[in-house]
Amino acid sequence: MSETILVTGGSKGIGAAIVEQLARERDVGTFVTIARRSNEYGRFIERNTSLYPDKNFIPLYADIGNRDQLEFAMDELARRNIRVDTVVNNAGYTNPKSVNEINIDDFLYTLKTNLVAPFSIVQTLIKRGQPPRLVINIASTAGINGRPGWLTYSASKAGLINMTEVLREELKVYGTRVVCVSPGRCATDLRKTLAPDEDPATIMQPSDVARVISVLVSEVGHLIDSQNLVVRT
Repeated sequence: MSETILVTGGSKGIGAAIVEQLARERDVGTFVTIARRSNEYGRFIERNTSLYPDKNFIPLYADIGNRDQLEFAMDELARRNIRVDTVVNNAGYTNPKSVNEINIDDFLYTLKTNLVAPFSIVQTLIKRGQPPRLVINIASTAGINGRPGWLTYSASKAGLINMTEVLREELKVYGTRVVCVSPGRCATDLRKTLAPDEDPATIMQPSDVARVISVLVSEVGHLIDSQNLVVRT
């Protein structure tokens, strides 16, 4: 039976690469993606619908750092009677500043996007009596070792890594497998914000991370037992 996968931040970067990789390799019948409304998002859905006419691509529109928008997107799943088998919490945000420059509202928005939203998505599905088979949280090596100038991002990703460890234990009762993946330097728009002078051709690509996710989703994925799977070149 083909599966349904929910990917946040699914319009570009690692999220888009994950959708494209799984569409090519795995028995996934429906892809639900959540991202802000944009022309890029629209083109992404159109391209994949054309490439894979036997699969269903459902775009939902939300800034997941906005609780009302995220709740509306999750309610749309219920309205469409869509049951999610795998959740990939991929969407992320950062605005790198030094400790003296950080705006508290921006800090809170970073936490809402990178930490609270992944929790809310999983909790909502469980409360609906629809615990997913697999949850993959995309953290970062920045959450393992804090980095000057990246305080808000590092703190949010450290929280996501720790939250994954708790969810792994608490969700066993539902038969849910929970995995954390922490990519290192990867050529995404987010990375450009963190390291604007870096040549993206010299670092890991989103497609590299997507191939790792494809293995985790596969029939042998349950054999990978790691609290935090680091992916880097």
